[in-house]
Amino acid sequence: MIVFAKEIIVPTSFNPNPDIPGNNRRLRRIFKGAIGALDGTLIHAIVPIQEQHLYRGRGKGECYQNVLAICDFNMVFTFVVAGWEGVAHDSRVLSEALTDGAIGFPFPPPDKYYLCDAAYTNTRGFMAPYRKV
Repeated sequence: MIVFAKEIIVPTSFNPNPDIPGNNRRLRRIFKGAIGALDGTLIHAIVPIQEQHLYRGRGKGECYQNVLAICDFNMVFTFVVAGWEGVAHDSRVLSEALTDGAIGFPFPPPDKYYLCDAAYTNTRGFMAPYRKV
């Protein structure tokens, strides 16, 4: 898995990304200072029977892990943290990634921020939309 990560996940450089392709170029004008988008997703997981209650997702009761990922405007993954229980809320996964120095979360510089969805809070370095907007 580490070999995969080194080839697919490219650490962010926090540069303005002047080579944004076609339709995504207007995003740079709208979101000045944005360096990428951050979100969590559920991915199907196979876990030992004694741990399945932690990984059960909503709905059909299948097991999932919550994965937090950051992608830049060129659609390149710059950060991924996986392995969280499926019942863990996206904001909890981010909170733990921010506080655990071993994970190596790429904090944005003071004048930059990540776009994220309403599951996260508006705070320095993270811009979430207003609810129902």
